[in-house]
Amino acid sequence: MAAARRGRPGIPVQRRNPPGRPPQDGYGVYVYPNSFFRYEGEWKGGKTHGRGKLLFKDGSYYEGEFVDGEIVGKGCRHWAATGNTYCGQFVLGEPQGQGVMTYRAGGRYEGELSHGVREGHGCLVDQDGHLYRGSFHNNRRHGHGHMAFPNGDNYDGDWVRDQRQGHGKLRCADGSTYEGQWHSGVFSGLGSMAHCSGLVYRGMWVNGHPVAQATRIVILGPEVMDVAQGSPFSVSVELQQDGGGVAESEDGRLLRVSAGVRYVQLPAYSEVCFFTVDKDRREAPILTPFGFECIVYPLSCPTSGGLEARAALESAGADSPLPRDLEAAPTPDAWRDQGDTHGSLPVGRRCGSYCPEDCQRAEGGRAQFSDVCLGPPPPGYHPVPFLDSLHEKASSGPRGGLGPGAETPTSQDPPGGSRPDGAAEAEPEAGPFPGEYVIMIQDVTTPPFLGRTLPTAFKHLRVSARGAGQQPHVPGEGPKAGN
Repeated sequence: MAAARRGRPGIPVQRRNPPGRPPQDGYGVYVYPNSFFRYEGEWKGGKTHGRGKLLFKDGSYYEGEFVDGEIVGKGCRHWAATGNTYCGQFVLGEPQGQGVMTYRAGGRYEGELSHGVREGHGCLVDQDGHLYRGSFHNNRRHGHGHMAFPNGDNYDGDWVRDQRQGHGKLRCADGSTYEGQWHSGVFSGLGSMAHCSGLVYRGMWVNGHPVAQATRIVILGPEVMDVAQGSPFSVSVELQQDGGGVAESEDGRLLRVSAGVRYVQLPAYSEVCFFTVDKDRREAPILTPFGFECIVYPLSCPTSGGLEARAALESAGADSPLPRDLEAAPTPDAWRDQGDTHGSLPVGRRCGSYCPEDCQRAEGGRAQFSDVCLGPPPPGYHPVPFLDSLHEKASSGPRGGLGPGAETPTSQDPPGGSRPDGAAEAEPEAGPFPGEYVIMIQDVTTPPFLGRTLPTAFKHLRVSARGAGQQPHVPGEGPKAGN
């Protein structure tokens, strides 16, 4: 009986106490004068002491250890107003020490608390699925910590008042990585990003945007490049910022070279040629900044081991599809490890097997396409040349020739067929006909760096007949020309 009166678990005894006075020792139930609190549990010397449960009139409760009338030790507290529940250590009625807080809105915190708030080291999973493990101060993420995002991104670094701030490293689910300075949750200060496309940017960032990012592609050289018929030429390219400076902070932007030939029908007295195209080969013309349209034309690139003619891609627009061999490009680290597999370039890095021969990765904001050649007209392209010699012969011919007032022909057999003026058949051409062409450099970085693709750059190319006195263009000579 004595053991029972001392409150042995399982045999509670409620003492008879004078009205309005709490029990003295053992197990008892007491309703406080304000009727908001009700306690049932162990007592010692008229104070709650041992294990017990304190119930609140609003539905909240605490169940756990008491010492000399205070909530001290291990217990579990539920708040009816918020629906939150805490189980762990208490000091003077407040969660303090190690514990687990479960939130009604979703989420859970396990770690250190002080005076009821997160303080010290802990692990927080919020209602959106973000998992943070690290330091807390005044209930906020503060100090060093690691965050795993629901989309697969991971951040490891400094935090200030729930914001990523200081130095940190972000690893994105797509393979991109940023390491550097942060402010208010965004890239700010010096930092380096290795993008999943293979592009690497090292430099200053402001509000999440690179300060020295390229905004345009510029093909260097004179306004019009003059090239002898069948001669190879080089195309030097710079990636420039808004102010005109070279974007030297960028490496690895993927550029593609393609060509076009002037599409509009020219007057009969012109010294260049145009093409008529079979109906089944017609494609949407490409608008150039030179006042005329062009259609795609074959381009030869040497990186495949020979000067095989390679058809230009469908268009030079920013939304052109990426070549199939670029769809599964490796990560930036794999690209750097792969190194130079196609020999050296004067400027730029040769790509690995995932980079086709008409593409080049810029390095330090520069790239160069060497030994590029225009190929012969593809099937379905019928050239109609109007050279000086042809014009003179045609003017003196019995049919009145092709003078300015004459009717311009609309079609002609491929090289080797009948000439428009009835002259003898010409020898087949192995390369491009003299005329006006266009070189295009397109940004095919995929996915686009920070969601932006640079506008396509154009260069006017004039091909002259061999022996006509024109000299092949030497890369780098002459003033720079814009795109």
